[in-house]
Amino acid sequence: MKSDERRLRTVDLARPAGLSTQQIRNYEDAGVLPPAGRTGSGYRVFGEVHRHALTTYRALRQGYEPVTATRVMRAVHDGDVSGALALVDAAHAALHEERGSLRAASEALEALEALAREEPEPSDGPARSARSADGLRIGEVAALIGVRTSALRVWEAAGLLAPGRERGTTYRVYGPADVRDARLVRTLRRSHYLFDQIRPVLDGLRREGSSEALRAAVEARGQLLTARTRAMLAGAGALHAYLEETTAR
Repeated sequence: MKSDERRLRTVDLARPAGLSTQQIRNYEDAGVLPPAGRTGSGYRVFGEVHRHALTTYRALRQGYEPVTATRVMRAVHDGDVSGALALVDAAHAALHEERGSLRAASEALEALEALAREEPEPSDGPARSARSADGLRIGEVAALIGVRTSALRVWEAAGLLAPGRERGTTYRVYGPADVRDARLVRTLRRSHYLFDQIRPVLDGLRREGSSEALRAAVEARGQLLTARTRAMLAGAGALHAYLEETTAR
């Protein structure tokens, strides 16, 4: 700390930020703040650089979350600026990947909804009548949706389908939800979707209960990602300003 810089007590940092003095001490111990000076009696002495470090950390944690924000600040104060920026890059890359997965899920839902409009599920028919109470066998499902039984087995091995098993014979038994899932997989595979793109859509349908509910969940998640991106941009700007200050020092 420069000799002409105004000295700040622990409470001077804590009070404006709505923190306790213990939290300030914890932040210094964790590397969120640069090392503080000490008076002859051992009391911590802070300066404006510590105030700036605190505001930078609080801006970072809004978008990057506390663990990453702490690691970034610690790397900066350890002199590893490239490591700090690598952590920022990794967080943006992870967000980009999640946004891509969300976009793929939204496109897959559009394909599903188009299928429902163009090809409504058949009412009770010959393929369903024999075992309507217990479900359908694999050959019946294959005939119903127009695929080979081998395709259903491949989809099951990939974790996309999970039909039950008949007691005694252990034959596969497909209930209504299993048939719906198989029909969805068939549609998306014909549109060249990969298994890793189909799996989140199926998981979402099972969790939300309908394509409408899943679409609402996808849209809500998209809004959260947008808000987080904005917070990350603000945090990155604060970090840039802090790096400029520490470099000047």
